[in-house]
Amino acid sequence: MQSATAPDKKFFRSMRESVPVLGMGTWGMGGGFMSPDYSEDKKCVRALRRGIELGMTLIDTAEVYGGGHAEELVGEAIKGFPRSELFIVSKVWPDRRTRDEIVKAALASVKRLGTHMDLYLLHWPPEDGELKERMKGLEEVVKRGLTRYIGVSNFSVPLIEKARKCLSTVDIVAVQNRMSVSYRVYEKDVVPYAERRGMMFMAYTPLEKGRLATNPFLANVGSKYGKTAAQVALNWLICINPVVPIPKAARIEHVEENAGAMCWRLSKEDWKLIAEHFR
Repeated sequence: MQSATAPDKKFFRSMRESVPVLGMGTWGMGGGFMSPDYSEDKKCVRALRRGIELGMTLIDTAEVYGGGHAEELVGEAIKGFPRSELFIVSKVWPDRRTRDEIVKAALASVKRLGTHMDLYLLHWPPEDGELKERMKGLEEVVKRGLTRYIGVSNFSVPLIEKARKCLSTVDIVAVQNRMSVSYRVYEKDVVPYAERRGMMFMAYTPLEKGRLATNPFLANVGSKYGKTAAQVALNWLICINPVVPIPKAARIEHVEENAGAMCWRLSKEDWKLIAEHFR
């Protein structure tokens, strides 16, 4: 288990730098999948800005979230904050098959964000199984200065290894897969793989779309620490060395509650108790 520090960050050898132990996700912001919706924009921007103020300076988005509108909301939210203190992540959809298509997609993401990306991920393994051209495209995005690092999302260990073999000038520094205390498909393989190689493991859906936030068992454990069920669920993940949870950050009240998962740690005994309960 890691001890709490202020600010609460984790260091990753693959990037030779530290990032916050907790980030903010933007899935569903700006509309559904490829469907822009401007009705909630102000609330989302305010929530993201509040999260940055509270130390959650890692923000995850993607070109398909709201048809790119989520990236525009991130771009609006980060205005006025020192860029060097932010860690912006976006993702390219795997239907971009060629290097030129991936570079074009990255250029569009950068334009919507109003800044370069720190990390650019291939969102899903391509259905056609062809990784080389796509990974070379990501490599070109780094070369052009559109992103500092690259990674993959929803990948198994064999697929990560296959993707790495396609690269020649950069390496994968992060993987983003679904993980929560109740969804642990990657706990025995991808997570330890990431830790051995100094990679970041970004955990999406860490609260299982809010279901864990009302879990009575987690709430009972949290009462020992003066914390909520959601804060305990997030802290359980934070205690795993390479894991950085990225809960959705669409409401200020949720962002403020999520921030309470930082700067403390569950005891080893309580961490194991929770792990056994959800096994």
